Amino acid sequence: MSLRIGKWLAICALCILLILQLDAAPLENDSPKAAMRVKRMTPFWRIMSMRPVGASCRDDTECLTRLCRNQRCCLKTYAD
Repeated sequence: MSLRIGKWLAICALCILLILQLDAAPLENDSPKAAMRVKRMTPFWRIMSMRPVGASCRDDTECLTRLCRNQRCCLKTYAD
């Protein structure tokens, strides 16, 4: 009989510990670094995703030439 009680006490203690662990688990990250996802691409896909000269762009990292001027990929370093 005491073995049954001991078994049930162990099960109850384990359940309580699991419930406490769930209660302590974070639901969302408050740090701003965790919210930002770093773009990780292999060199092959990085080259394949770059835009040719004359294509529209938002910044220098999108262009094959690494020069985005007036929202267009260009070869020249000065503004058109």
